[in-house]
Amino acid sequence: MITVEKSDPFSSESHRLIEMLSAELAAITGENGKTNFTVETMNNDKALWVLAKNAHGDAIGCGAIRPLTQNIAELKRMFSDRSEPGVGSALLTFLETSAKQMGYRELKLETRHINLQAVNFYEKNGYVRIDNYGPYIGREEAVCFSKSLY
Repeated sequence: MITVEKSDPFSSESHRLIEMLSAELAAITGENGKTNFTVETMNNDKALWVLAKNAHGDAIGCGAIRPLTQNIAELKRMFSDRSEPGVGSALLTFLETSAKQMGYRELKLETRHINLQAVNFYEKNGYVRIDNYGPYIGREEAVCFSKSLY
């Protein structure tokens, strides 16, 4: 059984998962993904950091939303250690529901074309490709997605 709950982005569990994600991104894309995310950006009442935990209470995944505009949130740092199936889906469902409850109408995200597992995951979950936004404009290696929450 997987549970997802709001958590402290500065906790040791969160730090461990962020570092695992960064290492995996560096292996896949050549970049660790830290350029456009710092834990400090989670210090906002319209931001949310969550951890997925297994039945033993071990943190096995993480994810976040943070504001882009009043009505649009950005999905960040989605990661599963793959120790159990369904972690990504549990995280995504929780974050989408939370974003909607927080008043967001849309979620946007960026990943890399080369990260096929992520691209396929988001497409399977109803995200559509959009023009690159913000810091990803002009970055050919980036692919951006959006999903309406209504």
